Amino acid sequence: MFEDSLVESSGRLRTKRGLTTFLSFGFQMLLLGIMVLIPLIYTEALPKQQLMTFLVAPPPPPPPPPPPPAAPVKVVKVQTEIVNNQLRAPTKIPKEIKIVKEDEQPPQMAGVAGGVPGGVAGGTMGGVLGGIVGSSLPPPKVAAPQRVRVSSGVVAGNKISGPNPTYPAIAKTARIQGQVVLQATISKAGTIENLHAVSGPPMLYQSAIDAVRQWRYKPYILNGEAVEVETTIQVNFTLSGG
Repeated sequence: MFEDSLVESSGRLRTKRGLTTFLSFGFQMLLLGIMVLIPLIYTEALPKQQLMTFLVAPPPPPPPPPPPPAAPVKVVKVQTEIVNNQLRAPTKIPKEIKIVKEDEQPPQMAGVAGGVPGGVAGGTMGGVLGGIVGSSLPPPKVAAPQRVRVSSGVVAGNKISGPNPTYPAIAKTARIQGQVVLQATISKAGTIENLHAVSGPPMLYQSAIDAVRQWRYKPYILNGEAVEVETTIQVNFTLSGG
């Protein structure tokens, strides 16, 4: 009887204990979920001051120390006996008097090896620095340029010979007249070179070129030498003159 009572009682207790454990576990999970959800719903309950400390940036590093002050510049006052470009009397007698001895100037040379008679002191070998006293050397000869430019008026006076231009019949029929300007180079021998027309009636160009190419001039002399001359030559065509 006693054993039966113990077996029955143990079976009942075992059955109730399992249900109690399950309910307790469920209640704890529910309570834990409520505790987690409450801070998410009511955010003002969170420790804001502690959270803000994690969001604040760290303070900047301290500035470097200032450099040490520079050493003061010592001003040395130089005493002088000259005031306003004038020598003043000394205020005290110096203990020692220094005697300044100037170096002797080297004797001037009367000339140098390779110099010329009559040269002045200070000349250089093979040169004429300072010139020659009382000399009458001829001036150096300047080479004449190879080519010069001369006006048409001056060149016209040097003309020696040459035929007059032929008036083209077609130009005379069309009653065309005027002045043809030619650009030319007169050689050292007086012949015409590099001849071409510059301005004037085009119908008269060829007649003027054919005539001027046969003209001869006196050589243009510059510094005793004949040079080439660049100039312009003017040829006039008039109906009255043919």
